[in-house]
Amino acid sequence: MQLLLIRHALPELVTTSGVRADPALTEEGHAQAKRLPAALAPYRIARIVSSPQRRALETAAPVAEALNLPVTEYVGLAEYDYDLDHYIPFHEAEARAPEAYARIRAGEFPKSVDADAFRTRVFDSLGRIVDESGHEDTVAVFAHGGVINVFLQELLGLDRPLVFPIEYVSVTRVLVSRSGERRVASVNETGHVRDMLRR
Repeated sequence: MQLLLIRHALPELVTTSGVRADPALTEEGHAQAKRLPAALAPYRIARIVSSPQRRALETAAPVAEALNLPVTEYVGLAEYDYDLDHYIPFHEAEARAPEAYARIRAGEFPKSVDADAFRTRVFDSLGRIVDESGHEDTVAVFAHGGVINVFLQELLGLDRPLVFPIEYVSVTRVLVSRSGERRVASVNETGHVRDMLRR
């Protein structure tokens, strides 16, 4: 089977909400997400799964509509910032949260993250998705940069959890054999939004 790990599109800034922040996509983010049905057309997608966070669900929506498939939510695919009352898009983080930005740029989680708990729920959810899918299935997984990175860290034996600068609406492909072996086929494919990437 094949997992298509797709990062959400560009979300809004939420400075403080008093509750768990759950930003929607920006207008630019919706434009990015609309590129995905054509970009994913070569794949015979059998299932669509997503983080429960709004930015992932809104990114999945155009693909779900194009393929007439439901979106199944897995809370374990939520980002490591799931319980925070604010959300800062990464291109604004250097100015608004310089300490966290520096750690992420260095490939490390912000200090507030329980890394072991995050890894456990990500791996458990991705394992369930594999177990619940057919051997010939391609599954579109709409998630987050941290989720994709920790999975790649495990598969590639990397020493830091946030090595790859996973772009908005990028596609990372992981192949799963009948024996359960996982192999990374590609990382951070962005040809479908080349003209929309932030420099």
